[in-house]
Amino acid sequence: MLNDVHVHRSDDPLLRHDELAHRLAAVAVDPVAVDDDVAEMVINRVIDNAAVAAASLGRAPVAAARAQAAARLQHRARHAGAGPGDSPADTSDRPESTLRAAGPTGVASSDARSPRAGATVFGLDPELRAQPEWAAWANGVAVRELDFHDTFLAAEYSHPGDNIPPVLAAAQHVGAGGEQLVRGIAAGYELQIDLARAISLHAHKIDHVAHLGPSAAGGIAALLGLDVETTAQAIAQALHTTTATRQSRKGLISTWKAYAPAFAGKQAIEAIDRAMRGQTSPSPIYEGEDGVVAWLLDGPDARYSVPLPGPGEAKRAILDSYTKEHSAEYQAQAWIDLARRLGRERPELRDPAAVRSIVLHTSHHTHVVIGSGAGDPQKYDPTASRETLDHSIPYIVAVALQDGEWHHERSYAPERAQRPDTVELWRRISTAEDAEWTRRYHSADPAEKAFGGRIEVEFADGSRLVDEIAVADAHPLGARPFAREDYVRKFRTLADGVLAPEEVERFLGVATRLRTLEPHELAGLTITPPAGALDRADAASPDGLF
Repeated sequence: MLNDVHVHRSDDPLLRHDELAHRLAAVAVDPVAVDDDVAEMVINRVIDNAAVAAASLGRAPVAAARAQAAARLQHRARHAGAGPGDSPADTSDRPESTLRAAGPTGVASSDARSPRAGATVFGLDPELRAQPEWAAWANGVAVRELDFHDTFLAAEYSHPGDNIPPVLAAAQHVGAGGEQLVRGIAAGYELQIDLARAISLHAHKIDHVAHLGPSAAGGIAALLGLDVETTAQAIAQALHTTTATRQSRKGLISTWKAYAPAFAGKQAIEAIDRAMRGQTSPSPIYEGEDGVVAWLLDGPDARYSVPLPGPGEAKRAILDSYTKEHSAEYQAQAWIDLARRLGRERPELRDPAAVRSIVLHTSHHTHVVIGSGAGDPQKYDPTASRETLDHSIPYIVAVALQDGEWHHERSYAPERAQRPDTVELWRRISTAEDAEWTRRYHSADPAEKAFGGRIEVEFADGSRLVDEIAVADAHPLGARPFAREDYVRKFRTLADGVLAPEEVERFLGVATRLRTLEPHELAGLTITPPAGALDRADAASPDGLF
């Protein structure tokens, strides 16, 4: 169902139920059943998030976020001898801890005077519980740090797996079960993907997490079974506080790139809390004459058609998203697959002396965001940050050609980026916008939508090579679409050397039963390395204010 969105002056008020925030809320909390294939994909993405989080636990941004969450510990679960998720936390030392009857979604809610359970933090003792907004913050940074989880690209780009940390933290905090968690995650994916289909943020240099704040708020509301009006207030507040410029993804890219979605998730939890307390938010946040559309997006005369499920219609948008096989910006995925293949088939491509130039003909988005069309000299700088290199398609193609692989650590190592023959080849690679690839990038037809392009190589001897690729091998329409076994293999691979084998198996055992988990078992959806494994990373993280 298409929803018309345009600006209304204050003397031309919009009916409340016609505001986009209200319509998003109605979709989020519509109690329609979650389809089985959607629930299975939710499980895949929970595993995917944990995989990339495991690989990032020792990295500085993640250690800093984890330390911030550790400063907001709520309590320690008291069930000596039990593993995470084995039994409920002992609440005998908590005053007023009697639970009220479960609400319409089955979520048990505690007495207003009683502290709730808190949420687990990746890398911390699983018996520790942090305030949910800070658990979502730390876990969100861990998930986002390596740019290695799922994606959806349309009018706007997005990483809808960013919804999972705040929804999971809220679920653990309030004592939800697996079915409620699945419902909340499916709703978060639905809202973010539907917004990304229709409303471009990057065209106005607004960061893509402006769609994530509302979607995460909607996902948490779906989990809790909130009413439409409360949910709409939370969505509006989340949008209002998460609109920022996309300088975080421009030039020399900083560590904030991983924090931006975590901040949106944290703000979503706080917006839900505020709305549940009866407080209101700017309205209409999208359509108001001083609202987001009028002043941050296409202006007072803009019109958007946002596709949303109708009443009683299942939320299936997660099935239109896709994960990453490689740790790099999604538009680089197909190019990595093509470069690996060409480097093996034509080894002369690895020698800069044999190559005069390589031009990647691709979509406008790829050209200006991760290509030479960005005009960022940092994309050709061998001393640039990892965050910058994973947004440099010339660098990525050069390394994938030479190495025949892409690795989340080796491919970004300073000694790898600074290798003289790589730098020479890298600087002979450029991008060019191609109208047909831009059209395919924006196509609404899944069979036609593409994120790759055409490579044209001119060799030093005057010969040429032309090849192309439309989608990554792991894409649903690619050569090797990701299935459950691929998500599990990705988790095992990235957790190797980080988590103990028994911890890997424990997590997978819990995650694959997600839909039927009892409330106390949701604490098992965390990952904990062996004692002392993160000591070096934690010690290297400077103290902050808290």
